Amino acid sequence: MSRYARNWAWWMGMHWTHRRAPGEPQLTFNYTQALSDYKNNFSFSRGVTFSAAKQYQHIIPALVNRIWERDNDKATVLAEVAQNGGVTGDAFAKIAYDPAWVDSARNVHPGRVRILPLNPSTCFPEWHPHDRERLVRFKLKYRFWGTNLEGTRQVFTYTEVLTDDTVEEYVNDELIDRRPNRLGQIPVVHIPNISVSGSPWGISDIENLIALNREYNEKATEISDIVNYHSQPITVMQGAKNPSTEVGAHKVWHVPQEAKVYTLENGVDLVGPLQYMELIKRAMHEMSGVPETALGQQQAISNTSGVALAIQYLPLMSQHEAKVRNYSVGLRKINELALRTLFLFEPETLLYDPDTDGIIEPGQPSVIDPTDPLVYRTECHWPPPLPVDTLIKLNEIQLKMGLGLESKRGALKDLGTEFPDEKAAEIFEELRNDAIEQGALEFIRAQINSAILAMTGMTPQGENAPAPPTGANSDSASAPPTNPVANQATVMAGTEHKIMTELVTLAHGSRTPQRRDPDTDSA
Repeated sequence: MSRYARNWAWWMGMHWTHRRAPGEPQLTFNYTQALSDYKNNFSFSRGVTFSAAKQYQHIIPALVNRIWERDNDKATVLAEVAQNGGVTGDAFAKIAYDPAWVDSARNVHPGRVRILPLNPSTCFPEWHPHDRERLVRFKLKYRFWGTNLEGTRQVFTYTEVLTDDTVEEYVNDELIDRRPNRLGQIPVVHIPNISVSGSPWGISDIENLIALNREYNEKATEISDIVNYHSQPITVMQGAKNPSTEVGAHKVWHVPQEAKVYTLENGVDLVGPLQYMELIKRAMHEMSGVPETALGQQQAISNTSGVALAIQYLPLMSQHEAKVRNYSVGLRKINELALRTLFLFEPETLLYDPDTDGIIEPGQPSVIDPTDPLVYRTECHWPPPLPVDTLIKLNEIQLKMGLGLESKRGALKDLGTEFPDEKAAEIFEELRNDAIEQGALEFIRAQINSAILAMTGMTPQGENAPAPPTGANSDSASAPPTNPVANQATVMAGTEHKIMTELVTLAHGSRTPQRRDPDTDSA
């Protein structure tokens, strides 16, 4: 806990253990926070997507997306988990179910599965002595403000003890609730930021920066003292004594001829100290893996390729891969516990729902078997942290598809689409609607041309003359032309009749015209 408290103090800028006299500088360059936040943003700012086993791709991704996006704020949860891990070295998350409730305004709030990041300093896990990945007991303990029976504000201590069998809650060491653990396992996930061999605990991103940042602040303060000392130079008088002499501009002094008056100059060369500070700053960047140009240092604009940029950020990419490896394991455990909690409190989600779930394919079950381990097996997909030229990426995908080495579904996944099947269905539906709308336009154009031909006997400009009727009595000019529309009901059936109905409806319209008040249009 002392390590957690020290790291949080440094991250929040409390770098000094003493206060200097009022008016004296005490500089604080919080590179600890800047570098830690940059690494977290580098790895987590683009988010993460999840995929399920192929057998359950029509249900599980939609449920996982509901848990992260609707029941929780995905970006906020990931940011808190990353910050806890980056600062303290350990990240904890608790999965709980919040039942449906009605507020004072009679608004109904549906039940939801909560993913709650925990402060590591309030967590006390106990692992199996021979398996450091198996959590056998977990205690959560923190203080909170409340109102006692007398109506005064008081600090209370809340304690929750979780095991696979029971859940116990205490307030000020007094048992207030004891109930069985319906989930059958501890709903808490521990994620080490950087793994340590043989230990369940992790290492923070700022562990190697604290000593360097302290030295940088101290030397910056000492240089500031030197500058302040010589910014108000001392005037030295030899052979004269006049305590009433005022030092300043436009002042006239009368001193003896043999007297000397001069200003005490700065004889300290600050080049060495400044180079030493630059050395410390460079060491902090090397320890963290963050390039010196990443924190806003001005640099020339160039069209650096993605490969060259990856080489420049290679140390940071190496640490990114190490973090992603650990956090992927933790996020998969969070998804498993969240799905088990959802199935426990909302068993109707085991059924396939075409309105909210994905596209079901032949061979996929319409009901989930909660005892199947494949149900809870998800994979994490992290987008590349470095910027990608979309045009180059599209050209690469187009070349692969032209050579038959890539499918449309794979192309959508490469472009970062979380639900490629739904996206492909959306594209198909749009193409279908475009074809129907184009057919409706051609249908209207044909009717207009027929009306012009019937009224004038002339073929519209740019249109071909209609073909003569065929049959045994084709020589008879008095025979009325057949009406193809009258015979459509007997010729078309099934899908063709449905398409024709859509064409007629779209061409002639079945909705009343609508207008928008121009005064209410947004600018």
